[in-house]
Amino acid sequence: MRVAVLGTGIMGTGMAHSLLRSGLDVTVWNRTRGRAQALAADGAHVAGSPSEAVGDADAVITILWDGNSVADVMADALPAASDGVLWVQASTVSVHDAGDMLAALADGCGARYVDAPVLGTKQPAEEGKLTVLAAGPEGLRDPLAPVFGAIAARTVWVSERPGDGTRLKLVANSWVATLVAATAQSVSLAEGLGLDPRAFLDMMHGSAVDAPYLHVKGQAMITRQFAPSFAVDGAVKDTGLIAAAMRESGTDATLMDAVASQYRKASAAGYGEQDMAAVFRAFRS
Repeated sequence: MRVAVLGTGIMGTGMAHSLLRSGLDVTVWNRTRGRAQALAADGAHVAGSPSEAVGDADAVITILWDGNSVADVMADALPAASDGVLWVQASTVSVHDAGDMLAALADGCGARYVDAPVLGTKQPAEEGKLTVLAAGPEGLRDPLAPVFGAIAARTVWVSERPGDGTRLKLVANSWVATLVAATAQSVSLAEGLGLDPRAFLDMMHGSAVDAPYLHVKGQAMITRQFAPSFAVDGAVKDTGLIAAAMRESGTDATLMDAVASQYRKASAAGYGEQDMAAVFRAFRS
């Protein structure tokens, strides 16, 4: 099976590695070619344009920054793709983008479209242990099984309505973004009160409100190690999408607005490219 991966940032690179490890024929493209070129040593073909990348692909994965960038790239790529090409849209975008704009673009070009954002960060992407939240026609499940089997430990078929995968992704990310910001708040408060913040993590261990992510991000904050697994600027984008979806759905966005403000504050302070755990910097000078 020939798969084109459009976008080789942290997530796209990990997904390409997982696809290659599964024996699939992988072509990659990135707007900055150097970020894709490193994958050539691992067996990927490196294309010079989106249209070149998808020319003989059976499936295309888009893992780009936002809905507009996906639309721009695929408007160039889809006319060069075979009729009925499978399009896995894995980027985190707005509900409107996923369910309307991109679905219409696919329909107009004869592509078979699945709204399929993923849960996970750098390590799960590299290990093929993401969770795919897929929404699309039931008839596409078997054709996409080799792709999702390569990149994910779990595939959740949310519904047949494009946009529902993105809806569930925003729900999940609202929890993740809030948990990381809440962890930063508690670690910062412990330090401010003169406590060793490790005592907070130890206290939480094994309790009814414990979570593995609490310890991963809490340790990063305590040690000030913020190598990007998912960057602050990505959290800024996603919390903005979440807050907008909340307002559109009639859900009070007061808490999410506060959480989003802390990520924006960390980004404005120069930590935008660091891991989202660097939201800690918004709580401590």
